[in-house]
Amino acid sequence: MNWLTTFMNSSIGKKFTMGISGLLLCLFIAQHLVGNLMLFGGETLFNSYVETLSAFKPLVRIIEFIITIIFLSHIISGIRLTLDNRRANSSSYDVNAGSETSSFSSRTMAITGSVVFIFVIMHLSTIWYRFQLIHGSGSYYDIILGDEVGFGNPIYAALYVVAMVLMGVHLKHGFQSAFQTFGVSDSRYKGLIEKVSMIFWFVIPAGFTWIALWFGSFIFSSRIDSADKVLASKLSEITNG
Repeated sequence: MNWLTTFMNSSIGKKFTMGISGLLLCLFIAQHLVGNLMLFGGETLFNSYVETLSAFKPLVRIIEFIITIIFLSHIISGIRLTLDNRRANSSSYDVNAGSETSSFSSRTMAITGSVVFIFVIMHLSTIWYRFQLIHGSGSYYDIILGDEVGFGNPIYAALYVVAMVLMGVHLKHGFQSAFQTFGVSDSRYKGLIEKVSMIFWFVIPAGFTWIALWFGSFIFSSRIDSADKVLASKLSEITNG
């Protein structure tokens, strides 16, 4: 096993771990978006979707554990690469990130990754935690659209949108860098990789952002309508009185 330890501690080993864990997380994010899109089907559909997953809770827990390991591996590899690059007078995961010609996304990998990490912790401690407390009573749909930790809370909705935008910036560089690490840099595949990359760094974050803005604005407009009706009723009472 010495060869494995040597490999994992090498620069290419760290980049390999970073790349494969990042791609696996991309697949999870895509699946998560599909689940969130169920919100557009209404309360019954979304609650049924979550309850179906709950019926396979042991399997879900195993998958959650695996995702956690992948997530931690990605973070640890990123930190180790950042420290190594700083020692080598570089400032990014990409070997060319310190140059003046490097992209904005490559230069901000550590920052965007840190913000997304903070958001994930916040998301788990609010939405995910409340999902675990329902146990068949209550509505998962109401939690997502609620005033406390859902899209009904303007602050949470705004933070959600910011996190999704930064996730897109993070993935823009990270996705293509992963394939460079795996040696897939042939010009024949460049166009395909860029197209697939766009799905993960633009389409998927845009999907999450759209959900937050759609339901957030819908809830806000509903509150405005309710307030207008209350105001109209009060004015009518005063006028008639």
